[in-house]
Amino acid sequence: MTNHGSVFRKSGALLMASAVIAATWGGTTVPSAFAAAATPASKTSTATITLAKTPASAATFLGAMEEAATLAGVPFTMDKLSGTTIKRKDVAVALQQWLKLDPATISFKDVPEQADYADAVASLNAAGLMKGYTDTLFLPNAILTENDVTVLKDRVYNYIKPFVLEEATIMDLQTAMTQGKLTSKELVQQYLDRIEKYDDQGVSINAVLTINPDALQIAEQLDAERAAQGARGPLHGIPILVKDNFDTNDMPTTAGCICLKDSIPAHDAEQVKKLKAAGAIILGKTNLHEFAFGITTSSSLGGQTLNPYALDHYPGGSSGGTGAAIASNFAAAGLGTDTGGSIRIPSSFNSLVGIRPTIGLSSREGIIPLALTQDVGGPMARTVSDAAIMLDATVGYDKKDVSTAYAVGKIPSSYTDFLDVNGLKGARIGVAPELIPSTKAEEKAVADVIHNAVEELKSLGATAVPISIPNLTEINKYPSLSGYEFKFQLNDYLDSLGEEAPYHSLSEIIASGEFDKAQEQSMKARDARETLDTTEYKDIVLKRTQVTRESLLKVMADHNLDAIIYPTSTQAAGLIGEGQTSGGNNRLSPFSGFPAITVPAGFTTDGLPVGIEFLGRAFDEGTLIKLAYSYEQGTHHRQAPELTP
Repeated sequence: MTNHGSVFRKSGALLMASAVIAATWGGTTVPSAFAAAATPASKTSTATITLAKTPASAATFLGAMEEAATLAGVPFTMDKLSGTTIKRKDVAVALQQWLKLDPATISFKDVPEQADYADAVASLNAAGLMKGYTDTLFLPNAILTENDVTVLKDRVYNYIKPFVLEEATIMDLQTAMTQGKLTSKELVQQYLDRIEKYDDQGVSINAVLTINPDALQIAEQLDAERAAQGARGPLHGIPILVKDNFDTNDMPTTAGCICLKDSIPAHDAEQVKKLKAAGAIILGKTNLHEFAFGITTSSSLGGQTLNPYALDHYPGGSSGGTGAAIASNFAAAGLGTDTGGSIRIPSSFNSLVGIRPTIGLSSREGIIPLALTQDVGGPMARTVSDAAIMLDATVGYDKKDVSTAYAVGKIPSSYTDFLDVNGLKGARIGVAPELIPSTKAEEKAVADVIHNAVEELKSLGATAVPISIPNLTEINKYPSLSGYEFKFQLNDYLDSLGEEAPYHSLSEIIASGEFDKAQEQSMKARDARETLDTTEYKDIVLKRTQVTRESLLKVMADHNLDAIIYPTSTQAAGLIGEGQTSGGNNRLSPFSGFPAITVPAGFTTDGLPVGIEFLGRAFDEGTLIKLAYSYEQGTHHRQAPELTP
């Protein structure tokens, strides 16, 4: 792998990634754009702030920069400055020379193009280290204050610190590539190295089924595109892993079954196509519970995937391969599917964020179906912000999936606009005691974490409202439709593969014997179903959906709720070989079609991750993201597994 030999930016403009911090200058009231490297000047040009009066000496500034360099582990070679005070233009020159920033276009009326500090001002502005006070004013002669030094120290440290792959967010990766610390090709190689070290050998998580043989070449092409045209967006050059029931036209799509080990569809699934269009690299395909039947993630093709937090425990399922892989930092983020809980359960068991979108928000075209009445595909990530970026890239109308017509006009410009650290302030969150059981020891371990999470929600400004969900007993009596629809929809999928399909029906697969024999009875029971034209099936589809939706909407309206929360799974990850249960909470979302998001809530006393789930109204993913992000930022419960450092 190439070693750049420097952590300093060589080309391009820094993505605006630092937090908004108040800036101070010389005791006057001026616009606060200097403080807003992460905020466009147009949003800050009219804001004013009373500034502190304590000027900083040149020695104070130099000391702070040297400390930032020491913390980052890079050489400090800034030229000496002198004086009891230091001007803003002098700071720009000193930083530009030290960091070797490329020139940029000047855009401030009070900085003449011929000024000896003009290039420095422009490059610092482009790098996000020193912004203008307004769209057009830089105030080069303003005096640096002690508070400004604190702000600069933080920004400079974050700018020069070496790139660290583990737990890096999508925006961290983009910033590193923009600064020249990293290329997409190098990033792909680093993830491949981790997969080889921890998935193929060592602790052998066994999460990844297939690696894209063209991943490095694709990354190289995207690096060239970035250099020539800039990035397409936040997913440009970002490696993503997808569950192996999403069609990929350059890798087999198997559902974990040996019977489909050589099946390469002609077209990508719609969500995969959208990710590629956004510049993402599909790094590989992940293991799943075969045909998404269960929640322990074992398949005839991939075997048993392990939980990276406890190798003798299940990773959840059916998207357990994606869950274990993303938790282990094998890719930036991933895709899973969810019929009953298959995104949210493995996300909970792997200290991840998982979004089950409203049915119709994202296309299911090209996903091997389990039950289309309930099926969705959605993001699994280490942070809420990464999940929001993934959701942005994968939602939208698809004429091949009529359900997506319901979402037209209901998709915001970006779900990242809802990333509000104060999102829980004033929120009303429904808490139903019947959804937090604690009669068994394994339930109590989870319940203790959730009760603590409720207190955390309140401390972050939310009101916890005791509720009782109407008709909950009746709702829980209804079955999942996977036992009804699977045969017919799988046969349709196999038919879509054309003459090259290895098998053309569930009956043929069963006859071949090329599947996980532990699922034989379930597969035969599904194959024995002759028609969906029955009163029983129609009653489930119509009445189950109606009673679930109306019950949830009524309790939310009666109590003016923004969301309802509960444990994603009422039990943590179980020991492999001893079975796994999750409770019925995760059915509320698929039975209603409403969205849900799970976010890390902490760990049991045995060190197993626990997730808290937020359920909202149809197409209200934005509100759920706002609440979950505020909770995440207020608690920071996510921890990387120690077994895959």
